[in-house]
Amino acid sequence: MTNCLLVDDEAPARELLIHHLSTLTDFHVLGSFDNAVDAFTFLQKNPVDLAFIDIQMPRMSGLDLVRSVKISPKVILTTAYREYAATAFDLDVLDYLVKPITQDRFLRAISKYLHSQNSPELASQIASRYEKMYMFFKVGRDQLKIFLKDIIYIEGLVDYIKVHTNEKTYVVSEKLGYMAEKLPDDKFIRVHKSFIIAWDKLLSYNADQVKLVTQTLPLGRLYKGAFFRKIQVDNVGLPAFKTDVY
Repeated sequence: MTNCLLVDDEAPARELLIHHLSTLTDFHVLGSFDNAVDAFTFLQKNPVDLAFIDIQMPRMSGLDLVRSVKISPKVILTTAYREYAATAFDLDVLDYLVKPITQDRFLRAISKYLHSQNSPELASQIASRYEKMYMFFKVGRDQLKIFLKDIIYIEGLVDYIKVHTNEKTYVVSEKLGYMAEKLPDDKFIRVHKSFIIAWDKLLSYNADQVKLVTQTLPLGRLYKGAFFRKIQVDNVGLPAFKTDVY
């Protein structure tokens, strides 16, 4: 049994974490607090394995809570702000989740925790859920089921999109902006006004381009900030590559 602690001054944020945890077996919410001071007192007396801690809270911040606990649990920080990522990882936290926290991103954080606890079998079970994720796309008159793991990138045109997969390319009646909102943001990212890429198909990058398993695409000026923040937060360690600019 994994005893969890939730610390967030916003009730909806705590409720969302409780919902995500309820889908897992052997994870128990031992304590839930709206401030870091009470959580600090609780940690002195109770064995906690995994803590979800918000960063910005009144009286005492989540970062200060992590620094102040001598015997601390594994920590996953939750925040609406990406700029704390470097400070967070200096504190050796397990993961850094940016709100709103989607279930698939939450499960990836849980997978990291299970690996850290030498539970590769359980982590594999979590990871297998990603393999089953899919969406239906309108192709001609049909609604076609496409597994997200098979998508390499999505190309936006005027009135439709092209979904490029491992097997073939599908012409879909949809707008790229809609897909950017619906696709899980830990698995896909928009890199240009005309392109969304699958994060796990990214091989390397430079200041102007991203290289995928099948294609090299431009990295648009308006999307560079979010792209490089994701590189920093996810700590994927991708190599930069050299190529001529388009």
